[in-house]
Amino acid sequence: MIASEFVLTREDAIALRLTDAYSVHRIVYDLFEDVRTEEEKKKSIPSGIMFADKGICDGKHLILILSNRPPKNPSQGTIQSRPIPDLFLAHNRYLFEVTLNPTKREKSSGRTIAIRGDETLRKWFIEKALESWGFRPNEATLRLETNTTQRFWKNENQQVTHSSVTFLGDLQVVDKDKFAESFRQGIGRGRSFGFGFFQIVPILK
Repeated sequence: MIASEFVLTREDAIALRLTDAYSVHRIVYDLFEDVRTEEEKKKSIPSGIMFADKGICDGKHLILILSNRPPKNPSQGTIQSRPIPDLFLAHNRYLFEVTLNPTKREKSSGRTIAIRGDETLRKWFIEKALESWGFRPNEATLRLETNTTQRFWKNENQQVTHSSVTFLGDLQVVDKDKFAESFRQGIGRGRSFGFGFFQIVPILK
């Protein structure tokens, strides 16, 4: 896996028409060769690309990227990349940050709806982490920060809406294989639009 920092000046952002979440998706995906077939895309095979839009940092727009292949040289902006060593995933405890699109399927209608309420979200996250993502969050340090809604027009007739919640804290790995998959492929829904990039830092003590 390769970690990259993609930095855009105000002039770069204007040149790339950076306006909303969909334009960030477009700008990031333009940095990589498209290696999936149409059939793989229909089956939701992961793209091998994840990103987290960190917004404006020191007057420049910062986008963090994790990918299974190196990015191309950008037409605008600067990008710095480095490989992730295998031992990075060998630790037992990590600090983490991840922005998710928490949803559930409504039994009565079958619709996918956003999960609301801090306590409900905490419970959902803890259960999903243990069941599907290979780790146990420390409930004492788990906190929720950003709780907003992401909206953009995918085309002239289709508006996309994502609820957005950022979870932070520290964790204990309980299943190394699931945990490694969570890091490499991301977790949750909406990964092509900046959700699910599992940002972790080993706790060495």
